[in-house]
Amino acid sequence: MAVVLIGLTGGIGSGKTTVSDLLGEWGAVIVDADVIAREVVASGTPGLAAVAEAFGPEVIGPDGGLDRERVAAIVFNDPAARATLNGIVHPLVRARSKELTEAAPAGSIVVQAIPLLAETGQRGNFDLVVVVDVDPEVAVQRLVTWRGMSEADARARIAAQASREQRLAIADVVLDNSGDREHLEAQVEQLWTELQRRSAPQ
Repeated sequence: MAVVLIGLTGGIGSGKTTVSDLLGEWGAVIVDADVIAREVVASGTPGLAAVAEAFGPEVIGPDGGLDRERVAAIVFNDPAARATLNGIVHPLVRARSKELTEAAPAGSIVVQAIPLLAETGQRGNFDLVVVVDVDPEVAVQRLVTWRGMSEADARARIAAQASREQRLAIADVVLDNSGDREHLEAQVEQLWTELQRRSAPQ
């Protein structure tokens, strides 16, 4: 019995990680692109060496790992630099995600949490795409309150991603996270019930 492969995405501040954690608690196999993106450029990896070759040794921190803040400062307002970084990291992330997905037991519900799913044109890779949706103004407020960002930084981060409309256009299921946690949990439970139905032997 094959796995059911779910693509989970949402903009920064949407609550995608919360949904991913909840699905993991229900029993899904979580393949988190953010976590893998850190692993593939960890100290001593070929990924880190490739980033250092592209951007210079100054992107290596004192601990031998990637200086994320320095890299972010280089690529944030430079589309060409960002494309170079993505060209190194994204293929490594996809390869590792594929390995983890293929290692999942038959019949598993595998959730690949991918922040840039809409931007990278991966819609066709999944049985179902779930989008965690929130009004951009709510996302700004959460980023300022919960992550300590300035309002300008929060708005810039949101603007650098796919638009709300672009994400909703690829969604099979939309989870509305504009309310409280209970409201979100109820939707995730309903989604899990549907995913179990899909994964059951026909």
